[in-house]
Amino acid sequence: MRIEQLQAFIAITETGNFGHAAKRCGITQSTISRQIQSLEQDLGLSLFHRSTQAKLTLGGEKLLPRAQKICQEWSKATNECADLIAGKQPELCVAAIHSVCAHYLPPILQQFCQDYPEVQLRVTALGSDRALKVLRDGLIDLAIVMNNRFLTASAEVELTVLYEEEIDVLMAADHPLSKLTTIPLLELVKYPQIVFKDGYGMQRLVQDWFKEQNVQVKTAMELNTLDAFRGVIRQGEMIALLPNKALIDSYNDPTLAIRPISQPDIATSITGEIDAVLTRQVVMVTTRDRLMIPPIAHFYQLVKDMAKSANQSTMQLISK
Repeated sequence: MRIEQLQAFIAITETGNFGHAAKRCGITQSTISRQIQSLEQDLGLSLFHRSTQAKLTLGGEKLLPRAQKICQEWSKATNECADLIAGKQPELCVAAIHSVCAHYLPPILQQFCQDYPEVQLRVTALGSDRALKVLRDGLIDLAIVMNNRFLTASAEVELTVLYEEEIDVLMAADHPLSKLTTIPLLELVKYPQIVFKDGYGMQRLVQDWFKEQNVQVKTAMELNTLDAFRGVIRQGEMIALLPNKALIDSYNDPTLAIRPISQPDIATSITGEIDAVLTRQVVMVTTRDRLMIPPIAHFYQLVKDMAKSANQSTMQLISK
């Protein structure tokens, strides 16, 4: 059974004539006759009394309301798909990590709203792993998160690396470690640490890094907002390992101090190997089918262009 067969069936019932129905459908009378014959064979009964006027049989009367519903739903579906292709999307849902929402996205959001004023933007701050899961479940259109190869390794996923940033140590201004210019690993592990809650990629990244260094981290508390991190850290000796861009609001805070982690060397490394500085990679993720939709593709390109511009500016500063 095909949709054009049902459309032909409805046209005949409305015009009462095979010839008139054929003209309405834009096909020949012989073609519409074959379509009805094929439909009748599929159903195993006749749909029309063949006379001067096509009248429905009992089977035809049973089929008509169902056929009308099917064709109405098909028309809605094709119209909605056509709207998607034309860029007529009612909303665009984005999930991003907190630092990206606060410092990276605002100019992009403003530009997108100017370019697509009819599309409502919905932006949610989520942990990386959680954002990737809701993207996989189809609840959002695009995620800007810390990379997790276990959640992004899929044929339908489209991924763009935006930037890579170092992880620094946040502490109170009068913390004992604030007297150091960089924080060695052996000093770092002496103090209780605040980490992100489960579902945030930073928790996994920090825990995995300490395991690679073959040391135990003293986890004292789990939080999920940067304001909460700053508020607790001001009060005592707890510290936190946080991405550089997440600390932008902390640099001018006289109650807080930020220090980089010391680059390990062969003399101080616990494992006896030279380890890389702790960093995180921030990526933008969507699915290939979503990039066929103009508003999503446009938003994706805006983010790529900003990342390219920011990376070029960073390289120019380094080269000077």
